[in-house]
Amino acid sequence: MSKQLTRLPNDKIIFGICSGLAQYFEIDKTVVRIIIVLIFCLSGFFPVGLLYIIAYFIMPVDNSSNFSSSDIIR
Repeated sequence: MSKQLTRLPNDKIIFGICSGLAQYFEIDKTVVRIIIVLIFCLSGFFPVGLLYIIAYFIMPVDNSSNFSSSDIIR
């Protein structure tokens, strides 16, 4: 079974993208979030912000996690 990059709706702060990246690369999600925030601040916000929004629409939601429709709305 190959690894797949997915968003994690149960383990999210904004969209679950950092949690998905952390799971995919098998590192701590806090480290990924700190790296993303640092890159976001150092890049002038626009490039990384745009990539983050694009990732939200491109990355599939993790189907193996147990979540309800109310988790998606939050």
